[in-house]
Amino acid sequence: MKNIKMEAPCTAVIAAVNVIVFFVLSFGGMTEDAGYMLSHGAMYVPYITERGEWYRLFTSMFLHFGFQHLMNNMVIFVLLGWNLEVEIGKIKYLIIYFASGLCGNVVSMAGDMRTGEYVVSAGASGAIFGVIGALLYVALRNRGRIGNVSGRGILFMVIISLYYGFTSGGVDNLAHIGGLVSGFLLGVLLYWKRKSKNRRSAGNRYGR
Repeated sequence: MKNIKMEAPCTAVIAAVNVIVFFVLSFGGMTEDAGYMLSHGAMYVPYITERGEWYRLFTSMFLHFGFQHLMNNMVIFVLLGWNLEVEIGKIKYLIIYFASGLCGNVVSMAGDMRTGEYVVSAGASGAIFGVIGALLYVALRNRGRIGNVSGRGILFMVIISLYYGFTSGGVDNLAHIGGLVSGFLLGVLLYWKRKSKNRRSAGNRYGR
């Protein structure tokens, strides 16, 4: 935990906020109840388009339906987010995380509007898939590896996660795809591979 706080403070803070929000809401009601979550900022397209509650595109990123949903997201996020933040820097990392989460939610909203099937949704997975997408690009630029993870491992995780999503119920696959694509594209825009001299001066900090 000490290394995470020193080298990846943004990852640690975001994860902590998600956990705190979950437990605060748990004391007030059932986090698996759609109505309760809707009253606390979950995403619901009619409320966004008809009431103008656009903040839900953001607040829903910090809400989770039950403890398992929270833990599944946070374990993956901390393990992968740490590597990306150390490699790309705090500001770019925050841009990728939040922009991917918002893009994922917008894609999800567009899908709901297209089908006319509206559901209450929440979770950080769109942003997390954005982190995965950016990691995939960075790994490609660094000969298939970044920190403690390999490009093949990331790609395998993407395939398994998407497969699980499309074969399971109650998963917002469009948010995942939107986050993944936007994270990859943001990685292309924001990441510049370090020159050899810089990498040597950085020592082992970046796992090279």
